[in-house]
Formats: sequence, structure tokens, C-alpha cells
Amino acid sequence: MRNPLGGAASTALAVLHTAPVVSTFGPLRNRAMPHLAGRGTPDHVALTFDDGPDPLSTPHFLRLLERERVRATFFLLGSMLVRSPGLAKEIAAAGHEVAVHGYVHRPLALRGPRATWDDLARARDLAADVLGRRPTLFRPPYGVMNASAHLACRSLGLRPVLWTAWGEDWRARATPLSVHDTVMSSLRGGGTVLLHDSDCTSSPGSWRTTLDALPRLLDTWWQRGWRTGTLSEHGEPTRLPRVPY
Repeated sequence: MRNPLGGAASTALAVLHTAPVVSTFGPLRNRAMPHLAGRGTPDHVALTFDDGPDPLSTPHFLRLLERERVRATFFLLGSMLVRSPGLAKEIAAAGHEVAVHGYVHRPLALRGPRATWDDLARARDLAADVLGRRPTLFRPPYGVMNASAHLACRSLGLRPVLWTAWGEDWRARATPLSVHDTVMSSLRGGGTVLLHDSDCTSSPGSWRTTLDALPRLLDTWWQRGWRTGTLSEHGEPTRLPRVPY
């Protein structure tokens, strides 16, 4: 696909590209931008995974999710997808939602407006070629959005979605218990959880920690009366109540 941004538009975007975007800041995003934060109905939790598909680790997650009868949203890296297209098809065939995480795992703030558009378009089109339909959701590497990323998403028909809680499961010192407790320290009903089904950008072997933490997380959500599923099943976002001063 040809980049539609050119001439004066490209010059204007170059100026806007480095402008700070408040959506990057979690607390403000969760309160003021529920769609971007991934907030849904209060009785549902959206389970999401980044950085696959990885033939070493992703199949373990697929088996666990099948056993638990849970569907999730997988944000795939184009650089991983091109190596394992069959695994991406397995993810979709199992009923999970496939989204894109860009082509390379590099902060968009370090790329120009045109390179940002090209990266998103390349990842989206690759996923469409492999799966036979275009994905509609995008999560930026490191959760960093800027003006040109928002404009590229609008041009490409992608909805950016970040998260409301994460497990810090990429860290070498993470344990199954720490992942569980870190998620639960900020998660409430209607939230979106970020985990990783691959260690391609994380501490080596960290996916095993995530895998071991997942059953306990699912049990905790069930005990709280929260359904677990994909972002497409998440419902309309809810805003957090105002904090009294």
C-alpha cells in the first residue's frame, strides 16, 4: 500500500511526531481515555498477550487457554509472524482474536511519521495475507503513542488499545506470584491485562513465569465474578469514578 502522507502533510506530521501525547501516561489514560486504555464492562477482563507468535512458547499458552476454555487477544509482531504464519493460523483457529503489535519492536517515538505508517501498514497487511482478514486492533511497542501513530491508525483502520494492568512479566526477577500480585494491584473489573507469550523482547525464559502465573490469575478473576475473554468481547468502556479531593 502506498503511503498517503506526502508533501505538506508529511512536514506537518514531522513537527507533531515528537509532541507529547497524554495517552502514554497510564493513570490519566485509564481515567480520561477509556477506549484507548481498554476499559470494558465491569464484569469482564480482557486478557491480552504481546510479542508472538513464538513456536517455542505460544503453543503452551494455547493449550492452557484451551484447557481453561478462555479466549484471549494476541498482539502479534510482524517480524515473528513472518517466521511462523502457521502458528498465527492456529491462534485464530482456536477462537482467539489476532491483533498487531507493529512489524518491529521499536518505540514509535524513535521513528519518523512515514516510517511509523509503513511499519503499521506492513504488519497489518502481513496479518491480512496470512489470516485472510485485516486485523482492526493495534498496540504500540512499549505502549508509546504519539500524534503520527494516532493518525496512522486512523488512516489504516486500526484502533489503538493499550492496557489498564500489566504483570511486569518480562523482568528476570519476576515470579508467578509477583506477576499475579502486580496485575491485581491495579486491575479492576472492566480492565485489560497485558502479558507476554514470548520472550523475544523480554528476559530469556520469562514466558515460563507468565505461563505459571496464568492459572492463578484466571482463578482470581473467576472468584471475583469477572468473565475473561478477548477485547472484542469487552463491551463498552466504563470511566473510573472521580476521586474526591
